[in-house]
Amino acid sequence: MDDDADFAAFYAACRPRLVTILAALTGNLTEAEDVVQEAFTRALPRWGRLREYDDAEAWVYRVASNLARSRWRRSLRVVTDYGADTHRAAGELSPDRVALVAALRALPLDQREALVLFHIADLSVDDIARRLELPAGTVKARLSRGRRAMAQLLAPLDKVTAHD
Repeated sequence: MDDDADFAAFYAACRPRLVTILAALTGNLTEAEDVVQEAFTRALPRWGRLREYDDAEAWVYRVASNLARSRWRRSLRVVTDYGADTHRAAGELSPDRVALVAALRALPLDQREALVLFHIADLSVDDIARRLELPAGTVKARLSRGRRAMAQLLAPLDKVTAHD
């Protein structure tokens, strides 16, 4: 397979997953599409070297997540109009989904990233640790803190649902 076809296959296989992960991480589908596209644009001239990596997708994810963090810091806003941006991809947003997104947005980025990579990207703790260049224990701690915080943030929703 030539380089162009190989990169095209890599792009087609990884892009949807990366957009989903970054959309969950940023809370904004349009932002996620932009940073993933920029990351792939940066990967293309490096493809000869990246194709030899054990996990080239991890490199693209790292670039995309760094771009998202930079944009986030510059704008001083994590999320802009989440519902309108995801409406076209997700259809009607249920109250539970809106509450889940709001709870995720309230978490510190490191906890949100661990939860998204574990529960949405379906990566193992060891995979997340490799991808984020962290010890597995740090990933486990972030997951634990994030789950605990999510439970507290979503507890009022459970009480409302129980009374309905």
